[in-house]
Amino acid sequence: MEGSKISENCLIREASNEDISGMLEVFNYYVENSFAAYIETPVGPDFFQAIQSEKEQDENERFPFYVIEEKDKIIGIGTLRPYFPFQNFRHTGVVSYFILPGYTRKGLGSRMLSKLCFEAREKKMRSLLVNVSSKNEASLNFHLKNGFIECGRFRDVGTKFGKFFDIIWLQKFLEQGKK
Repeated sequence: MEGSKISENCLIREASNEDISGMLEVFNYYVENSFAAYIETPVGPDFFQAIQSEKEQDENERFPFYVIEEKDKIIGIGTLRPYFPFQNFRHTGVVSYFILPGYTRKGLGSRMLSKLCFEAREKKMRSLLVNVSSKNEASLNFHLKNGFIECGRFRDVGTKFGKFFDIIWLQKFLEQGKK
């Protein structure tokens, strides 16, 4: 699949095994420096091995895993996956994305979200969910500005950097047929 052009230098495309080191750089930045990734210890290549197994699935059952690339450098990642792996939950997806800080606030997050919404509509999903740390105000604001509404909050369920945080679930209803 050809990537979607973001700007002269940026491209969203399907992730491959060759992208794993760049994907680790993006994700582990957030592991080590923020509340965006909940875990406290950097991950290794096995963390992204699901990419290969998902590519081997039937096209209708496969869910996208994208990278944002600029000049052969991975600067962001984004995924769409089912909320639950049961057929009766197929109409609800969960999105997740991380973009290196030097590239945020440039429209890349909005473009990744738009691409994931398109993919969700193609899979006949009616809504998308995202979960965000209460300590990640930028992500909360981004999702609220992009049509998500808060639909649940688990108080003080996680700790990181010695601080408790809530997990806030947000939901966006997708208009079918709208691209």
